[in-house]
Amino acid sequence: MAKKNKPNDRERIRHMLNAIEKIFTYTESLTYEQFYSNEMVQDATIKNFEIIGEAAYHISKDLKRQYDEVPWKVVEGLRHILVHDYYKVNPEILWNTRDNNLTDLQISLERILEQQKEN
Repeated sequence: MAKKNKPNDRERIRHMLNAIEKIFTYTESLTYEQFYSNEMVQDATIKNFEIIGEAAYHISKDLKRQYDEVPWKVVEGLRHILVHDYYKVNPEILWNTRDNNLTDLQISLERILEQQKEN
């Protein structure tokens, strides 16, 4: 089997944006109550939050320093909780993170991609 090169920062940011888009797609027509009662959507949402956090963890230190307005450690920390402290996760945290943080993260990541394209 051929060894695949690890994704670069731009690819990882695209992975993060793709995962954000999936979360919004999976949850866009749901109320919180519907989300709460649908474990399959919760699982899909958790998986995509994990992807966001894992990709963020592997972003280079240089890019993180250059774009320190992005809460990289918070994004990485959520992934850590989802993977290692899964028993502490409740749907309300996921829903509130989706509602209160994902759009800002999406905008910041899109801006990074745009600015990095110019460099």
